[in-house]
Amino acid sequence: MDAGLKRDLEEKVRAGERLSREDGIALYEADDLAWLGELAHEVRTRKNGDVVHFNVNRHLNMTNVCTASCAYCSFQRKPGEKDAYTMRIEEAVRLAKAMEGDRLTELHIVNGLHPSLPWRYYPRSLRALKEVLPDTVSLKAFTATEIHHFESISGLSASEILDELIDAGLESLTGGGAEIFDWEVRQHIVDHRTHWEDWSRIHRLAHEKGLKTPCTMLYGHIEERRHRVDHVLRLRELQDETGGFQVFIPLRYQHDFVDMKDGKIRNRLQARTTMATGAEALRTFAVSRLLFDNVPHVKVFWVMHGVQTAQLALQHGADDMDGSVVEYKITHDADNFGTPDKLTREDLLELIRDAGFRPVERNTRYEIVREYDGPDAGRRESPQPMRV
Repeated sequence: MDAGLKRDLEEKVRAGERLSREDGIALYEADDLAWLGELAHEVRTRKNGDVVHFNVNRHLNMTNVCTASCAYCSFQRKPGEKDAYTMRIEEAVRLAKAMEGDRLTELHIVNGLHPSLPWRYYPRSLRALKEVLPDTVSLKAFTATEIHHFESISGLSASEILDELIDAGLESLTGGGAEIFDWEVRQHIVDHRTHWEDWSRIHRLAHEKGLKTPCTMLYGHIEERRHRVDHVLRLRELQDETGGFQVFIPLRYQHDFVDMKDGKIRNRLQARTTMATGAEALRTFAVSRLLFDNVPHVKVFWVMHGVQTAQLALQHGADDMDGSVVEYKITHDADNFGTPDKLTREDLLELIRDAGFRPVERNTRYEIVREYDGPDAGRRESPQPMRV
């Protein structure tokens, strides 16, 4: 990078000026990852200090039957296909009830777009789950793609659907279905009809109704860096309007290395893609933190990045390490590249301290549940956050 441009970008960041599309592309092209990480870490520290947030959550996927066949997805099954499943509400309740012993604060629910389940299944599920779980457990459920699907099968508007789901106990949508918004890429990776216009419409409605939601980006497949910049800037503009996004989550695209159950490789992209390297992941976190000046948090989902890259991301703009997670079928149905199936609260505390930060347990609304001691500063070998 030209020394003058580098200096200009540093000055803009330190003055709190908003970065442009051209700035974002220039940052991605910078060959000095240490400099880029330090700049993002400075912004991250300004916003969140030495804290790394986490929560104790569980994932529940009530059906993997899906009308869509997205090019990157290894989770979906067609009706009648081996390993296709749909839970009865009683089964979902039983599984959720068995999860509560670890003092979880969030149940995260995402499903396939089932072609024949009635709309009423979904609010009934939330009501049944809310009845058996403690009040401290938030229901974070459904992507904007699912809400759009509910419009089709119910004849109701998204506004009416959200009202009923909120009445049933919904506290947040999930951020899924975003992938990459630019149609140049999206037309090749997504096989459903929820694109930027409907995704943003549904999150805007959720924000108007008082819900805070996450937003995501699936990176490292056939998109180019300019598409990532465009994606973040669309979300940044929507955040200017609504203020409803709490956290941005870059999600690393996965190859379908192993499907142990039926031997099929469902990922149609992998023959022409390579997964993002650790360095590219860190670059993506850093540029996202620098561009996304109006969202308070950036989360590294350790399941999709591996534990060590997740720790490094905390030095490159991220301040949230997601949750404990016992089973995450959507990614673990795609790969076997080394992430554990589960991290306990104690595991997360150790990983955050090992990276040099102070752990803070939060709930879905980013309210503090408990603060913990950070690394022992008296130990010479104890890590410390990067200085800014």
